[in-house]
Amino acid sequence: MATKPSNSNLNVFKKPLGLFSQKPMTGFFRDGYCRTGPDDAGNHAVAAVVTDEFLEFSASRGNDLRTIGLTGGCKWCLCTNRWKEAMEAAKDVNDPVVPKVFLHATDQSALNAISMSDLKKYAAEGEAQNGGGSLLSNTPKTPGVSPGVRETH
Repeated sequence: MATKPSNSNLNVFKKPLGLFSQKPMTGFFRDGYCRTGPDDAGNHAVAAVVTDEFLEFSASRGNDLRTIGLTGGCKWCLCTNRWKEAMEAAKDVNDPVVPKVFLHATDQSALNAISMSDLKKYAAEGEAQNGGGSLLSNTPKTPGVSPGVRETH
């Protein structure tokens, strides 16, 4: 049974952390939330839609997420430092190696490694505004992902 985040689980806007994905079931606790805890060494805090380019990048760093069934367009709670590595490797803000971020579902702990301005630069459409939005109304326009975000992998 999925657990709900506690009141102490806040997003990067210091508002209650939003549910991100249950298809596929994501999050360190596999409850659909990108919340972290003391046992989460990877800090799976960044709520993002993976791209094929990111999956290739992650595999080149030793973590092939395709082996668990992820494909471009899947929603997943990413390790903060791996997302940051992709951002630092990007040629520019439009480089598809950097997955688009859903800020309303990104745990505030991501701010320990990534600046808010960098998260906003790569935010999914409609997410950079004061508190983000919902997954239903803010489908990102990610290169190579059509049509929209897939609910299953």
